Amino acid sequence: MTSPAVDPASETHPAAPETRTAAPAAPGRRITGAVWAALGIVYVVWGSTYLGIRIVVETLPPFLSGGARFITAGLLLAAIVVWRQGPAALKVTRRELGSAVLVGLLLILGGNGLVVLAETSIPSGLAALLVAAVPVWVVLLRTALGDRPGLGAFGGVLLGFAGLGVLTVPGLSGEVKIGGVLLVLVAALLWSAGSVSSARLPMPANPFTASAYEMLAGGLAALALGLVRGEHHGLDLGAVSGRSWAALAYLIVFGSLVAFTAYAWLLQSAPVSLAATYAYVNPVVAVLLGALVLNEALTWPILLGGAIVVGGVCLIVSTERRG
Repeated sequence: MTSPAVDPASETHPAAPETRTAAPAAPGRRITGAVWAALGIVYVVWGSTYLGIRIVVETLPPFLSGGARFITAGLLLAAIVVWRQGPAALKVTRRELGSAVLVGLLLILGGNGLVVLAETSIPSGLAALLVAAVPVWVVLLRTALGDRPGLGAFGGVLLGFAGLGVLTVPGLSGEVKIGGVLLVLVAALLWSAGSVSSARLPMPANPFTASAYEMLAGGLAALALGLVRGEHHGLDLGAVSGRSWAALAYLIVFGSLVAFTAYAWLLQSAPVSLAATYAYVNPVVAVLLGALVLNEALTWPILLGGAIVVGGVCLIVSTERRG
């Protein structure tokens, strides 16, 4: 998955890029120009990853390209951790490693991988709006596990489901493949399970270390699944377009490293309620970029359903942050 999935109640570390919010920053932090710059990076870069994925899968297979993205990003992040903090920063217990692997499989293989597969058949903007409803699933999963989100959060859940109903109209009417829509819905549910699990499992204390292991686990699993699916058969790397290679490089460097670092810094330097606004800005950015760059149609179900979903997410995030 490409834009962050929010767990509004999580008070643990941020996991792999585009996953969830983490420990609140201290109140009263001054909102500086650097904060707005970092927020702009998160808004634009994470919002643009849906467009990047759509361009990648034009000439590259979904799971092999996704695996290559996260294996490379995970190795780079691990190298950065060693460079900045020393090799000891990568040491984790067996339980912590197992937890990171499980969360990585849910987030990277299940969440991101299915979105990449879905974008071979549905517009990037529609995928982004369907993913934007992740906080809806998070609230329901937390409730099933015994948490008690506020009434406002449940109001957001109702709005979110109403928006999802509208967003499925293109699939039901045959305008897009319904299979792609269903894949994204399953991806969002798996991503939500990964977000909720990460707050309850014994994860590595260093968020960058945890993210590196998550990306490596998910990337290796995606690579293996791509091989099982036979995506390597007939694959001619010479026939891959230059823009697909460029988009893959963009996803690795900017989507998986630069924006994640900016977001992790934001959680320490700005009010978490401000950082969490990416949850309803990213899908808007994704829809606009899909329309401008790929000429994706802005139909009434996408505009109306997207507005309802974003409204529901906004209500959930604002309610949880006040709680």
